[in-house]
Amino acid sequence: METYQHLSIKEWALEDRPREKLLYKGLASLSDAELLAILIGSGSAKESAVELSKKILRDCQNNLNTLGKKTVNDLKLSYHGVGDAKAISIVASLELGRRRKLQETEERSKIASSQEVCDIFQPILGDLPHEEFWVLMLNRSNKVIAKNKVSQGGISGTVIDVRLILKSAIDHLASSIVLCHNHPSGNRQPSEADTKITKKMSEAGRIMDIPVLDHIIVTDDSYFSYADEGMI
Repeated sequence: METYQHLSIKEWALEDRPREKLLYKGLASLSDAELLAILIGSGSAKESAVELSKKILRDCQNNLNTLGKKTVNDLKLSYHGVGDAKAISIVASLELGRRRKLQETEERSKIASSQEVCDIFQPILGDLPHEEFWVLMLNRSNKVIAKNKVSQGGISGTVIDVRLILKSAIDHLASSIVLCHNHPSGNRQPSEADTKITKKMSEAGRIMDIPVLDHIIVTDDSYFSYADEGMI
């Protein structure tokens, strides 16, 4: 690919153009930069779409999860040649990927492990710049009845109301619940406040005969489980 560094994509050999490469060699043959180049369509007078895509990915440490956190304005303001249309194409495609992952996990409705809870919430919470607190409600067979967002906070915390969580569980006739929130910092370790609310919710759930099975803390690439660590 370096041979074509100063050529536009139209001047590349036919088999090296991203769209043609996809058609003739298949999706797996394309790099992340080439797939991104197909989305944005064109670069600028100084660089091809692939070169622009490589620059964008390099600034994201070649991590698609990091790219998924970028907004339309982030992309427009950071890269020459990226306007509304290109930025929207990138953001929309990554959102589709998140929704596909979420849909796949929702089809597996019976919860048997902390990983399965993480699979449900990571597409929802993993990329958020602020904290959100959610509750997963289960029936006696540990099948998902509902998932509710309880509260939304700032970068470092959120406030929850134990009574509202239990009321929602009762309204849904839940037999048990799982708590989940995210840490935008990327640090999956629980804070003292996290542990206090876990203990408070567990005690209240025990009284109401709606046990709290776990509390999951999600980051963009990992999670922490109170149950797995024997802390609930």
